[in-house]
Amino acid sequence: MKLLVFAHTPPPHHGQSYMVQIMLAGFGGDHRQKKTVTPSPHGIECYHVNARFSRGLADVGEFQGVKIFLILWFCLQAIWVRFRHGVTNFYYVPAPGKPVALYRDWLVMLLCRPFFKNVILHWHAAGLAKWLETATTIASRTVTYRLVRPVELSIVLSRYNVADAEKLWSHQVRVVNNGIPDPCPDFADTVLPRRRERFAARVKILAGEAAAEPLTVRVLFLAHCTREKGLFAAAEAVRCVNRRLAACGLPLNLKLATAGNFVTAEEQAEFDRLRQDPEFAAVVEHLGFVTGAQKEQLLRAADLFLFPTQYLGENQPVNLIEAMAFGLPMVTTRWRSLPEMLPPDYPGLVDDQDPEKIATAVLSVLALKSGETGRQNFLQRFTLPQHLADLAAAMHRVETPGKIS
Repeated sequence: MKLLVFAHTPPPHHGQSYMVQIMLAGFGGDHRQKKTVTPSPHGIECYHVNARFSRGLADVGEFQGVKIFLILWFCLQAIWVRFRHGVTNFYYVPAPGKPVALYRDWLVMLLCRPFFKNVILHWHAAGLAKWLETATTIASRTVTYRLVRPVELSIVLSRYNVADAEKLWSHQVRVVNNGIPDPCPDFADTVLPRRRERFAARVKILAGEAAAEPLTVRVLFLAHCTREKGLFAAAEAVRCVNRRLAACGLPLNLKLATAGNFVTAEEQAEFDRLRQDPEFAAVVEHLGFVTGAQKEQLLRAADLFLFPTQYLGENQPVNLIEAMAFGLPMVTTRWRSLPEMLPPDYPGLVDDQDPEKIATAVLSVLALKSGETGRQNFLQRFTLPQHLADLAAAMHRVETPGKIS
């Protein structure tokens, strides 16, 4: 099977671009770059058009005149690959609920769709269906339906996401979880003993038992540093927890490490102003964008992962999968697809970004969860081999009939 991959790889760095990158690598590389190709066990040859419309996070979803020329250039590449290499399957990542991104989709489908037999949409963002019905004009919905639907296959990350695919009348819809290379293969030998030890220590303190010395709980926020992603709510929640612990006289306190880039100068300035408060500065540390060994060390050293997101297109974020892989207990929001990633009745889910509610969930999770079940969840559902196998199986089905599964 030959597949035209019309999607970008990092930079900018975010979950969608990362997943496209590892999909390409897992399927053997870009066949337009013959020197980098390796045999693929999945029977899929990828021909990549690196459709990078934004230079940085601040540009994503924003209108810039140069993007129109980029769309034309990338579409010309796709059409050339169609005839040069005989590729008939067009893989595309549709927009979240943002007007400029939707207009981009219109142009891409208008120019490219007539040349390809099968269109495969991979829904990395969630919520387009609801956004089309509640936040756009009838004209916008009409144009979207006319240019995009129906498609041969939609690959979604969750059951919540199925509504987006159904809105565009996909002939087939397949649910395929994201998956990543195991970032902590030595978990049982090096990370688990520490997780258990620190869990036992904080449970004793929270139960009112005497502690030999105070314990600092390391909390990690690893995402783009925006209000929507939960940066400010996480910081305020940590302060709320510390105030409650101090009021009870417990020798336990939390310190939050925030890692990621700011997207807007306004939010960075607001964060910097908050750091002028000594109480805030004492418990919140900002590390900037991290990767590689530094990122791994943060995940190993953390005791809790805090991600109270309400980002518009949030679906199945890679940072939560990474936290599971490192056996981190977590607190996140009951938002879009996120509850499906966790076991039923998980105590670390909150309805919104209310710091007091988040603080209550944090204390509950610290007393109940060591993180081992998160690691098991990762191994059962979010590994790279399973992801690639399920993704390939879904793509091969464009040539066979099927239904939602």
